[in-house]
Amino acid sequence: MDDVLELVDVIADSELEGAFVWLLRLVGLLGVVAGLGLWLLTDMGLLVLPLMLILGGFALLIVPGHLLSVAELFG
Repeated sequence: MDDVLELVDVIADSELEGAFVWLLRLVGLLGVVAGLGLWLLTDMGLLVLPLMLILGGFALLIVPGHLLSVAELFG
């Protein structure tokens, strides 16, 4: 966990934090769209994979900006 916080702190100190956050948000949006596509457009009996893609996508949409804000407060 300390390694992840150290990595976030390094990214927060660099000037690429905005690009990094938007890249993760783009990946999250693609995850949500892929999960919805699997759920709505396929005949899958098991809904675990689409649910995990949707939840992981929402996490990637929300968490990166807040994580960098917390790293700036405590760093």
